[in-house]
Amino acid sequence: MKTSDKILQTIKRQGAVTAKQLSEAFGMTTMGARQHLQSLEDDGILAFHDVKVKVGRPTRHWSLTQKGHGQFSDRHGELTIQFIDAVEHLFGKEGLEKVTAEREAHTFKQYQEALSHCSDLPSKLQTLADLRENEGYMAELIDESDHYILIENHCPICKAAMRCPSLCQSELNIFKELLNGECEVTRSEHIIEGKRRCTYTLTPLL
Repeated sequence: MKTSDKILQTIKRQGAVTAKQLSEAFGMTTMGARQHLQSLEDDGILAFHDVKVKVGRPTRHWSLTQKGHGQFSDRHGELTIQFIDAVEHLFGKEGLEKVTAEREAHTFKQYQEALSHCSDLPSKLQTLADLRENEGYMAELIDESDHYILIENHCPICKAAMRCPSLCQSELNIFKELLNGECEVTRSEHIIEGKRRCTYTLTPLL
């Protein structure tokens, strides 16, 4: 993977970063990191904002632009939207709801099978995060001692979800049903509402 691609992957997962952070992560000079960042800015993929510090110059933080987010796959978003439009045109909103419900049931069954091999809650949650990672959500699980946070730094169905919000509700439903009786599931950040990522707070009930 090219250095520029690694930089984009890092920013997608972590949010805004500095040239110094990238230089330490990739074993390059700060100047070399700045050159990569500048090139990506010239292409319209990155933008920066300066953060004041108590001593010295402001620290420059780089983040993805809308074009930058567009560098990551959206699973043939335009084609998916065409299918959604066609289903709604042929079968109405009720038909679209049935298709969404079928997708939800199919995904739930797949996840349930994968989690059935787990012996405890932490392994279930990690398996869920791994499933989402493999599906392109750039997912990670963070243990906060009294609760967990499932972070999805990318949404490979974002365009479809913006056209059909019930797809997002469907995913929340799946998480809640999978972890029913074990975790309270709440979504605290949501990409289609303008956030950088989707995050779910998973609070054990026992």
